[in-house]
Amino acid sequence: MKLLVTGGAGFIGSAVVRLAVARGHQVINLDALTYAACLDNVASVAEAPGYTFVQGDIRDSALLEAVFADHRPDAVMHLAAESHVDRSIDGPRAFVDTNVMGTYTLLEAARRQWDAAGRPDAFRFHHISTDEVFGSLGADGMFTETTAYDPRSPYSASKAASDHLVRAWHHTYGLPVVLTNCSNNYGPYHFPEKLIPVIILNALAGEPLPIYGDGSNIRDWLYVEDHADALLCVLDKGAVGQSYNIGGENERSNLELVQTLCAILDTKRPRADGSYADLITFVTDRPGHDARYAIDPTRIRDELGWRPSVTVEEGLARTVDWYLANEPWWRALQDRQGVGERLGTGTSGATGTSGATGTSGAVGA
Repeated sequence: MKLLVTGGAGFIGSAVVRLAVARGHQVINLDALTYAACLDNVASVAEAPGYTFVQGDIRDSALLEAVFADHRPDAVMHLAAESHVDRSIDGPRAFVDTNVMGTYTLLEAARRQWDAAGRPDAFRFHHISTDEVFGSLGADGMFTETTAYDPRSPYSASKAASDHLVRAWHHTYGLPVVLTNCSNNYGPYHFPEKLIPVIILNALAGEPLPIYGDGSNIRDWLYVEDHADALLCVLDKGAVGQSYNIGGENERSNLELVQTLCAILDTKRPRADGSYADLITFVTDRPGHDARYAIDPTRIRDELGWRPSVTVEEGLARTVDWYLANEPWWRALQDRQGVGERLGTGTSGATGTSGATGTSGAVGA
């Protein structure tokens, strides 16, 4: 199958690209190479037969027309997005531009190709989204595919809008789509602005390990390589017009997660003076921080036969090993905008450029 993967130099997108190429798919990787993207993420497949990289923006209609005309993909896997809640608080416009208008522009380009090709039944537009569109849970309950949307941040609102656009293009124009909503991802090649890579790198530097609030916010954690496997499974087996929740079946509070990371690091890279847990520091919470997310994976498990392959402890150990073995990769990203800064204060205007300061890189999940 020939796949057009948008955002394929990012964290989740690059995992999809690497796995798809390994499984013999032809891949056109379309990425704008914004701050969180890195071609080193796909260096292992750069010379593979059938792999093509195109630098470009999903908001560029003329570029998309050329990509579809030149490559005529059998499926689109749409992962290109602005994705950091904290950055969306500081600069929401970039999230509306990319996640809403970019998705619209891509849908229209895909629809035109699909129409020109005779509307083949086998074509798929796979829209990859987040569980954050569902809002926040209390102590009980889980998100299902029929949970009402209740986004709470500019990021989740922009992703909710894009989900609605994809469903509308299916119901109005007949475009064959599938959708997925995932829980929090982690693993190799994770840009160092999110909780897990920040904790690992701050720990290695002997710096404070910042946790928002009291650390009680709960997330379900999904290893990124499991997520890539699930996405290809949905592309292959998913019913047209259907959505699937993808979770890791690993709920942990932020504090529990960081404590687990500290214990792993204590074993793999011991400190000279105590445990890494001694560096844990609680910082002012993010505005509107959702209390709990939890995924009900029944549909993808029962209908498609997919389940995650690793526990969060196994996945975190693999992640720590990867960061310890790949220092040149993360060292090269340390000077990029926002790395090591406190984001998500809502004080830096609507440009998407953080004006916050600080060295601890406080992040939440």
